[in-house]
Amino acid sequence: MLDERKGFVPLPRERILFTSPPRTALALQTPNSYPGKTPVSINSSGGVAYLTNQRLVYLPTASTPQLQSFSAPILNLQDTHVSAPFFGPNVWTGILQPVTGGGIPPHHAFVEIKMTFKDGGAFDFHSSFERIKETLSQALESARESGRVPGQGPGVDLSGVHLDQLPAYEDIGSTAIAHLTTVIQQPVPITPPRTHQSRSANNGQFQTLETSSAGPTTIQPFQPPNEPPPGYEEAQQGSVVDHLEESIRRS
Repeated sequence: MLDERKGFVPLPRERILFTSPPRTALALQTPNSYPGKTPVSINSSGGVAYLTNQRLVYLPTASTPQLQSFSAPILNLQDTHVSAPFFGPNVWTGILQPVTGGGIPPHHAFVEIKMTFKDGGAFDFHSSFERIKETLSQALESARESGRVPGQGPGVDLSGVHLDQLPAYEDIGSTAIAHLTTVIQQPVPITPPRTHQSRSANNGQFQTLETSSAGPTTIQPFQPPNEPPPGYEEAQQGSVVDHLEESIRRS
């Protein structure tokens, strides 16, 4: 049904989720793969397309006896895609399964729908359509698996399905693994042991004491070196020569 002020009368719990620019053209025709006895050809050079949480609605700018308005359930539209020609506006195309009593002759099982977006918006329209359709399909499949929907689901009320944007997916597992890897690879600081020497009261030898924050204090006996330090002999010879020279000068 149409409303002179609002354009169309929404269904119960129906919400508009997308509105196209005003110069969007519509064409309904019999596809070549599904020929009928009487071909269908309905066209509008300009109008506004609406996506709601239940259906696609199109209102032509200038209504004709052939087309005052058009609407179709979201789940009755299949094989939808956007074509982007080198010249001209983008075109959204799909296959429509008409509903009984919708104005299309009943002997047409399928018709082709084309919408030409002269002022842009075809890809935004398609993204919104696919998101709505996917959500409705999941809700219908879930209800069917639980046994609440008999058959293929004609007349199923999908108006209450929640269609708000879901938060962006975040891979929690990868984040946790990356954090764990960072923690494992972080080096653990180690305090070097402190050492000092003390003279033993029993044998007069020096002993080295090592203390560490990681464990108790350990006592190790000091071992004197077996060889003189480097340059020891040269230092001794120099000292003897200096002593002789000093003795000669005094005599």
